[in-house]
Amino acid sequence: MKKNIHPKYKKVNFNCSCGNIIKIYSTLCKNINLDICNNCHPFYTGSQRNNISGSRINIFNKRFKNIN
Repeated sequence: MKKNIHPKYKKVNFNCSCGNIIKIYSTLCKNINLDICNNCHPFYTGSQRNNISGSRINIFNKRFKNIN
């Protein structure tokens, strides 16, 4: 390998707005501020809304079940 042609590879902090700090190695060589991370994102925390209402057939049957 040739010397002095490769970028620097240093430890970098990714700071989330929730306070989480992720430490990884990167060639970017400066700290990064994130808006959202795996600790506060709804998909990873399980606080996302789930559509459990079912299929269109179930919705139709529930709506018109008591009509005779």
